[in-house]
Amino acid sequence: MLLEALYHVPRDKWAYAYDPHTIHLRVRTKKNDIDSVVAMTGDKYDWDRTYFEITMEKSASDDMFDYYECHVKPKYKRLSYGFRIHAGDETVYMVDSGIGWDYPHPPAGYFEFPYIHEIDVFKVPEWAKEAVFYQIMTERFANGDPGNDPEGTEPWGGQPKVDNFFGGDLQGVLDHLDDLVHLGVNAIYFTPLFRSPSNHKYDTVDYKQVDPHFGDNELLKKVVDTCHAKGIRVMLDAVFNHCSDQFPPFQDVLKNGEKSRYAEWFHVNDFPCEIRDGIPTYDTFGFFGNMPKFNTANPEVKAYLLDVAEYWIKEIKLDGWRLDVANEIDHHFWRDFRQVVKKANPDAYIVGEVWSDSLLWLIGDQFDSVMNYPFADKVLEFFNGQMDGLTFANRIGALLMRYPQQTNEVVFNLLCSHDTPRLLTRVGGDTRRMKLTVAFLFTFMGTPCIFYGDEIGLTGDGDPDCRKCMEWDPDKQDRDLYEFYGSMIALRKKHPALRQGRFRFLQARHHDPSIVYERADDKMHFIIWMNNSDRPRTLSHPIVTTDWVDALTEEPVKPEKGTMHIELEPFGFRIIRRKLKN
Repeated sequence: MLLEALYHVPRDKWAYAYDPHTIHLRVRTKKNDIDSVVAMTGDKYDWDRTYFEITMEKSASDDMFDYYECHVKPKYKRLSYGFRIHAGDETVYMVDSGIGWDYPHPPAGYFEFPYIHEIDVFKVPEWAKEAVFYQIMTERFANGDPGNDPEGTEPWGGQPKVDNFFGGDLQGVLDHLDDLVHLGVNAIYFTPLFRSPSNHKYDTVDYKQVDPHFGDNELLKKVVDTCHAKGIRVMLDAVFNHCSDQFPPFQDVLKNGEKSRYAEWFHVNDFPCEIRDGIPTYDTFGFFGNMPKFNTANPEVKAYLLDVAEYWIKEIKLDGWRLDVANEIDHHFWRDFRQVVKKANPDAYIVGEVWSDSLLWLIGDQFDSVMNYPFADKVLEFFNGQMDGLTFANRIGALLMRYPQQTNEVVFNLLCSHDTPRLLTRVGGDTRRMKLTVAFLFTFMGTPCIFYGDEIGLTGDGDPDCRKCMEWDPDKQDRDLYEFYGSMIALRKKHPALRQGRFRFLQARHHDPSIVYERADDKMHFIIWMNNSDRPRTLSHPIVTTDWVDALTEEPVKPEKGTMHIELEPFGFRIIRRKLKN
């Protein structure tokens, strides 16, 4: 076996407490290189009487490695452990002191998880595991009160531009909450709602005032109260990386320069604050001079922004914050942010906008989740025919091994957003591909999110075209697509196995665009079959049990002589399930 490929460290995603009684262990090996991995576990103070071996399960693979995993419930909340790795006639041992062929006498030199302190267990909100999110850009969702329209508001449904307005507001959201309930949505993510000169509101002027074009603070409170009464959670967008250049403290800096009492609130590289050769003399979001970057290490700035975070949690009983440009703010700030928010609402869901590997933020002291753009990218590459089944399985396996399980269960999975082209556009306008993609979203681990209008077939390229007005005329909606979304949401909400059960690929091959995978818990077992090609396919997999039914129609589905054969249309799928004997 290739010893250089073996890897484990007793921390973060490799060894962590899943709950106050359970430790998860992971080991990496070279792909297809070993036969088995056994975890040798015990209490260092009572090794002989507590010793227990666990054969680890291969839980995921990527292009180069296999990943083995097991769950340990130590008797005394302490754990010493090592790994025995077998390949043919070869056996090696991996412990903290190194890798070797001789049996390492325990517990000296073994890996250690010293103690499961409940205060250190990374806890995520349980409700987020049940959530189906719906992202709303209020300005483009519905115009419920023309009386608060901005000057120059254009007719609803026109071509979106970077600077035009269509009059969407919170009353429009309130008017359509029952439509979301009917769809099955039970959580809303609002893009920014606070006073701002733009249509997108990511350049905040007043962090404690709802933008007058959307309504007022009381209306927002009414929206949230109504959502809660209908079983819908609410998450707002926190733009704490930067503000508007019209933000009063920054205006003071523009006026008084380095003599301003707010001069240290921002990262000013050279006074006066101005644009020189297209580059601001102060740090900004990107190079947009109208969005100066906060110095979140400044005690006054930190106190100001943390007060805003706490204020809205308490004022409207907010259920969570989505954190804009989260990776460009210091970790010290986010650690304090979590403390403040969780004290105000222990069940608050904290989602960071980080577009790449986010483990630094997801070890229990900062965020609960991140916007999983890498998931969207890999899923869309596969369902657009840009990779085969095995490559896709490897990419998904790599994503699952990025984070601890509790994060995987609530990672914010999306297929598009206000920052990307629309889903239907991203799949070339083919609703068959879109349905296949959505079916994967709703049968995968994590918390799914729908961008408003995707469910009725809105199209659009990147910003600003993706920010079209919602279409409310049923005759102009794709009702078949809408009903499909509803069925997928209902299926996911009905079965815990599709939310928290294990995920594993059963079939994924080179040069083959089809995949077969499973979701299962101790009560229900699902197998999902997908034909990601433009030709009819019959997919087969060994299955002995005979009590399978179609998860959507409840029709019996029987194997033949120990093999299940599933006929699929081009870009078709089928979901079958069976109850497990408890």
